Amino acid sequence: MKFESMNEGDAMTKAETLQYWFDEVWTNGNLSAIDQMFIPGTEANGSIPELSLRSNDYADLVVALRKLAKDIKISFSQVLEQDEWLAVRTVIDAKNADNDDAIQLTGQVFVRFEGIRIAEIHSQTNFFSLFEQLGQIPPDALLICLTGQRLKWT
Repeated sequence: MKFESMNEGDAMTKAETLQYWFDEVWTNGNLSAIDQMFIPGTEANGSIPELSLRSNDYADLVVALRKLAKDIKISFSQVLEQDEWLAVRTVIDAKNADNDDAIQLTGQVFVRFEGIRIAEIHSQTNFFSLFEQLGQIPPDALLICLTGQRLKWT
């Protein structure tokens, strides 16, 4: 079902709606689904801690990450719903765009819906693990940093 043709009487749960959105945006690269499913003024918080991402900024994030990883599939290992809020633990499976190596990381997403559209989204994704798996930072970099050592760039 296309999102444009959906209305509040349709029977998709909040989790199904969010899964549809992830499939469209992240798996299929359908950037128009961002604006279709965000209410005007929605910001995505947490993806990049210093920034609240409006829909066009979020699209830039999707494009940048889809250049690094391909065959992105997002599933939910836990789902909690209360009133207009949905919380999910995400499991993200993908392939390194350079060498097809498997990538897996996790995250959490909290979404507030107004009707069937996203009004607020807060997410945390283990980007540290992503960049380790992509080879952009050394393996076990987090453990190394916990010892007090510093990562030095040459």
